[in-house]
Amino acid sequence: MAAQDNEGVDRRSFMIASVATVGAVGLMAKTAGAQTASGQDSSPPANAQGTVYTGDVIDGKRVISSLDIADLEPGKKHSFYFKGVQMPTGQTWHVSVMIAKGATPGKRLGLIGGVHGDEMSPVRTIQLVMDQLDPAAMSGTVIAVFDISRPALEGMARRWPSSGRGMDLIDINRVFPGNEQAPEAAVRHAGLVFNRLLRPNLDYGIDFHTAATGMDMTTFHLARMDLPEVRAMAELYPIKQIFDNKAEPGLLANALIDAGIPAFTPEIGRPRVFDYEMIDLFVEGTMNVAKHHGIVSGAIGRTGKDSNIFIADGMFPVITTHGGFVELLVQLDETVEAGQKVAIQRNTFGEVVAEYEAARGGKVGARRTDATAEPGTPIVFIIFDSASAVGGDVVVE
Repeated sequence: MAAQDNEGVDRRSFMIASVATVGAVGLMAKTAGAQTASGQDSSPPANAQGTVYTGDVIDGKRVISSLDIADLEPGKKHSFYFKGVQMPTGQTWHVSVMIAKGATPGKRLGLIGGVHGDEMSPVRTIQLVMDQLDPAAMSGTVIAVFDISRPALEGMARRWPSSGRGMDLIDINRVFPGNEQAPEAAVRHAGLVFNRLLRPNLDYGIDFHTAATGMDMTTFHLARMDLPEVRAMAELYPIKQIFDNKAEPGLLANALIDAGIPAFTPEIGRPRVFDYEMIDLFVEGTMNVAKHHGIVSGAIGRTGKDSNIFIADGMFPVITTHGGFVELLVQLDETVEAGQKVAIQRNTFGEVVAEYEAARGGKVGARRTDATAEPGTPIVFIIFDSASAVGGDVVVE
């Protein structure tokens, strides 16, 4: 029987491993496209000509290749398809966009979903928020983008299937702000969406995600809590946890922040399903954000103060050393202590081949849902606050 050995792995290694699996938090894809995503874009000035209509109409909705909300009629909702990158056959991946433009000017808030194609709850969350908005009574604008990564969404898969170099799978949330001239379609698409749809029209952004396929997660944000405007928004959600971490530079939220648009990344539990209990919490929090910015009127609902939100600055995974069937011994949001047994692994005969312990204390932020695991698979993610008693003594330096 083998126990997990975490010694000799430094804190940075834990962080890199931990963020590789959980929702939007992950190790950056080292593709040629990703390398072209920063600082090399020669795109035309965003919305220099206002909203550009292609002349196409799909299901009664006009197709646009650039958006400028300033030229839309106020006090109404507007629905479009945004023309993204072309498919290998020459057709186009279209992105669904809805704008609720208030009767009077105000802040512009972006609600973004579908960056990963296996994340369903963000789509429903945004739909429900948009249903609640009455543009005639609003001051400002809410822009909803439901399905950025259309080919991934069609297959309910996390990554964009790119045929440019033998059917690569590209995580588009590692290549923002993208590059319209890049050699990879996914990176070009990211550039089109960022330059012509998001950046010119947002004052604030919320990029909704879930855990990746094979994982489950508590109600959770990835947020830069060192940024006051981000912190103010993130704490308006009645959820369980916030991971205060910058993560990777190619994340959409980080690209927005770099463009001067405060943004963060909510994580709405399980992938591939509508998790209605969690969705309700994120709808309430998002409406709180709209009220906070004066876009809609009304009293602020429940916030992180009501849910006793836990803010962590560190995360580490428990990683399998063997292949086999995993029995998890901890639940989401459970407080664990250093040395506590969190999982048992058995072979096909039912014999125990490994037992896994927490390297340090903290709270369970995410855990694997698949019953089997190969060696090297993260099965539990534990978050901790290094400045508080939650997490115990630091084991990993």
